[in-house]
Amino acid sequence: MANRPKRTFRPRRADSSDSDSAQETSAEPGATGEQAARDPAVEGPPSGRGHAEVAELLRRGRGRRRGRAWASSRHAARAAPRLDESSDVPESRMVDLSADEEDGAHHSSESKDDQSSSPNSSRTLEDEFSSVVNIPDAAVMQATYRKCKLARAQEDYISLDVKHTFTNSGMKKNSEDSESEPDDFKDIMPFTPKPQTLRQRMAEETTTRNEETSDDSQDEKTQDIWEQQQMRKAVKITKIISIQEIESAMHALLLKQAMIFMKRRQDELKHESAYLQQLSCKPETSINKSLAMDEKTQWILEEAESRRARRRQARILSGNCTHEEGTSSDDELSSADMIDFQKSQGDILQDHKKIFEDVHSDFCNIQNILLRFRQWREKFPDSYYEAFISLCIPKLLNPLIRFQLIDWNPLKFDSIGLKQMPWFTSIEEFIDCSMEDSKKEDSSDKKILSTVINKTVIPRLIGFVEFIWDPLSTTQTTSLVTQCRMILEEHSTCENEVNKGKQDLLKSIVSRMKKAIEDDVFIPLYPKSAVENRTSPHSKFQERQFWSGLKLFGNILLWNELLPEDTLQELGLGKLLNRYLIIALLNAIPGPDVVKKCSQIAAYLPEKWFQNSAMRTSIPQLENFIQFLLQSARKLSRNEIRDEVKEIILILVKIKALNQAESFIEECHLDHLRSVIKEFE
Repeated sequence: MANRPKRTFRPRRADSSDSDSAQETSAEPGATGEQAARDPAVEGPPSGRGHAEVAELLRRGRGRRRGRAWASSRHAARAAPRLDESSDVPESRMVDLSADEEDGAHHSSESKDDQSSSPNSSRTLEDEFSSVVNIPDAAVMQATYRKCKLARAQEDYISLDVKHTFTNSGMKKNSEDSESEPDDFKDIMPFTPKPQTLRQRMAEETTTRNEETSDDSQDEKTQDIWEQQQMRKAVKITKIISIQEIESAMHALLLKQAMIFMKRRQDELKHESAYLQQLSCKPETSINKSLAMDEKTQWILEEAESRRARRRQARILSGNCTHEEGTSSDDELSSADMIDFQKSQGDILQDHKKIFEDVHSDFCNIQNILLRFRQWREKFPDSYYEAFISLCIPKLLNPLIRFQLIDWNPLKFDSIGLKQMPWFTSIEEFIDCSMEDSKKEDSSDKKILSTVINKTVIPRLIGFVEFIWDPLSTTQTTSLVTQCRMILEEHSTCENEVNKGKQDLLKSIVSRMKKAIEDDVFIPLYPKSAVENRTSPHSKFQERQFWSGLKLFGNILLWNELLPEDTLQELGLGKLLNRYLIIALLNAIPGPDVVKKCSQIAAYLPEKWFQNSAMRTSIPQLENFIQFLLQSARKLSRNEIRDEVKEIILILVKIKALNQAESFIEECHLDHLRSVIKEFE
C-alpha cells in the first residue's frame, strides 16, 4: 500500500436530474469524496469534518453484519463512464437498509451491486480510511464506557422523600452523547408503583365499600337513611341549641321573678329603717307619726302594710292564729306582674313542645332508646360491654333529659320528685335488667343513673341555688332540701364522679346562705323607751326583723345531715345566732316573749347534735345562748315567774347543758325541778 498512487478526484458535474441539496449530499455515504472533488487543488488528509465523516463511513462499513450493505448510488451509475477514464476505483456509497428497502426490487438490485464490487476495492478503501482515522481499541472503549457510567451514577439517586419525582438528570444532560449507548440506558423503567396520597387511599377505600354494599336491597338503604335522619333530628347540635335557648328563657323568667322579690324586700327594709331612725331622733313625733316622708317611701310602706293585712286576713280565715309577723315569705305578685309572668311562661312551654314534634318516638323517647340498648346487651353482651356503652348512654340522653327538666322547678312545694319522672324510672329499669342479665357483679351499667344525675341534674340544681333560691323562704328551702336529699343520699355510694358533683352543689348552697345572712338579716336596736310600747312602729319593726332572722336560722338548720356539722354550726350558730339573735335578745325585756323566742331557737337545733348520752356540757358554739338563758332564769326567778323558769330549765336540759342546769337549781333552791333533769338522764 506504500507504493499506491495518489488518488485524484474529478469535479462532479451538475446533473439536472439530481435534486438533492448540498445538505442531503453531505449526509450520504459518498459525501467525503464529492467534497474533495469540488476542490481539485486540495490534496492530502481531509479536514476535521472529513475525519468525522470517514469515521462514520468506517463504522457503518463494519456494521454490514448488522444489516447494513454497500451499494452504488444512482449518481455513481450515471457518472460511471467518466470515472472509467480518470480513476480505476469506482465511486460507491454506503446507505442504510431499512426494513422496506430489504424487500422487493431494491433488495435484488443492491445484491447485484454488492456482487459486482470486488473485495479488493473494499479492502483498499478501508485501509485508506484506517490510515487517516485513529480508531480506539476495545480496552479504551471499555474504559470510556465505565467512565461515563460512573459519571451518571454520581447524579442519579433515589430520594427517601416519596413526594420527589425521580428524574434521570444525567441522561438529560448527556442526551446528545447517549446515541452511542445501548437502548437499555435511554429509559428508566419504574419497578414500584407511585405512592398514593392519603386522600387517594381514602377515596379508593370509600369506592370499594360502596361497591361492596351496592348489592343491598333498596328497602334497607331507605330504612338506614330514615334512621339517620331521625337520630340527627334528636341529637344534632342545632335540638341542642333550641333546648339551651328554652332553658335560658325559663331560667331568665324565674330569675326576673326572684329579683323582683329580693329588690322589693330590700327597698322596704331600707326605707322603713331610715324612716324609723328619723322618728327615733325626734321623740315628740314618734307618737303621732307626724314626720313628713317622701312620696316614694310612703308608697313603699303602704304597699308593704297592705300585703301584710291581706296575709293576716287569710290566716284568720284559715284558723292559724300562732303565726308571728315577719315569718311570711312575702312573695306575692301584683295582678299585672302575675299575668305577665304566666303569659311568658306559657309561650316558653309552647316552644318547648315543638322541639321534638317532627321526631319519631323511637329516637326521642328515652324508654324506646334504652330498649334498643337492652336488646343489644341481651343478644351480644361481649360487644356491648367492650364498646363501653355505659359511658355513651349518659351523653346520648343528656339533651332528652334536659328537655324534660325545662318545666321542673325544685323550689316549688308541689314540684314532681325526680324519682317520679319518666326518664328516672326508665333508667332504673334498664339498670335493674342489667343486674339480672349480666354475669358480672360489678356491671358498668350501675353507674349510668349516678352519671346522669351528676352531669345533667346537679348543674341545673346549682343554677337554681345560686340565682333563684331565696333562703328566707321556708317553702322554697324545704322543697330544695327534699330534692337534694334524694340526690345526695340515694346516690352517695356512687363513685368519685358523683362525689365531685355533690361537693359542687354543697359549696353553692353554703355560699348562698352566707350571702343571705350578710344581705337580708337586719335587727335594729332601739332605746327601751321606743320598744316598751308593743304597738309602736319601732317595736313592730324590730319584732318582724327578729322573727325573719330566726326563720332564716331554722331554714339553715334544715340542711342538717346534708351539710357537714362543723359547716352548719359555723353558719347557724356562729354567724347568725351569736352575732344577731343573741344581741337582739339581750336588748329585749325579760318575759314570756323572750322565753318563747328562746324555745323556738332550741326547737330548730338538730337533735342529732345532742344524742350522746354521756354529754353533760353542750357544744361550744351554744355557750353564749346558755349564759343568756341562765341570766333570764335568774331575773324571772326573782319575779317569781315560775312557769317561764321551768321552761328555761327544759331548754338547758334539751341542749345537754346539764351541769349548768343543776348549778342553777342549787343556786335558786329550786329542788322541785330536779325531777326534770332526771327524766333526760
